[in-house]
Amino acid sequence: MFLAFAIKIPIFPFHTWQPDAYEESATPVTIVLSAIMVKMGLFALIRWLLPVLPLGCEKWMNLVLLLSVISIVYTSCLALVQTNIKRVIAYSSIAHVGLMCAAIFSHQLIGIQGAAIQMFNHGITITGMWVLVAILENRLHTQDLRKMGGIASISPWFSVSLVIASLANIGFQMTNGFVGEFMMFNGLFKALTPYHFVFTVFAGLGIILAATYTLNMVQKVAYGELNEKTSLFKDLTINEKMVMGIILLLIIGLGFYPKVLMDLIYVDQVFHP
Repeated sequence: MFLAFAIKIPIFPFHTWQPDAYEESATPVTIVLSAIMVKMGLFALIRWLLPVLPLGCEKWMNLVLLLSVISIVYTSCLALVQTNIKRVIAYSSIAHVGLMCAAIFSHQLIGIQGAAIQMFNHGITITGMWVLVAILENRLHTQDLRKMGGIASISPWFSVSLVIASLANIGFQMTNGFVGEFMMFNGLFKALTPYHFVFTVFAGLGIILAATYTLNMVQKVAYGELNEKTSLFKDLTINEKMVMGIILLLIIGLGFYPKVLMDLIYVDQVFHP
């Protein structure tokens, strides 16, 4: 059962299908895959695997935590060296779901609840990222980061949206990505394994690496000098502003007041099937 869910999530070493799928898919398909469908594997861990097979989950906990932590660090390192913007976000998504999987297998209520909260918040953030990538691709006709740059000087609305969505992707304070991530690390640190400290430290590297590759992407897209392609870039249209406005409102609103979401998510029954 875990192997099936691990492919769907995906977790290292079953992750290789995802970057290619994200790169080749149309943006609406990518949004559905990334914001909704990959969460089904994580949801299955909470609603099926832990309640139905608790002894098996406890026995294989260290292996799953190891694969999850490898997934976080390895895919974050891959994101650092990508020149295709879709692949940067694809590997970023794998690293995020790896942390969610680790938190679920921590067998701690705060970690599982944090993963459930992050599943919702990550869906919002990654949708915003894919919408902005689609705008870039439609305007510039390229996914290559090396052919971008300087957009902030002529497109302030787009650039502000990109920065806020990127900060949420990092898990910056006062964005929706912070609370769930804090709870997940809290649960991982208290995990029912003698290696909980080691797993937490290596998973924590994902925060540093996420900040590195995400801000590097922002720098290559929005800053630097304009070139022949980017000098013709047009700022967000009214429709695009409305879409991104809703997404950014959720990012900031749930960052300042996450209790609204926390009250709606109840996962205690996972321990009492």
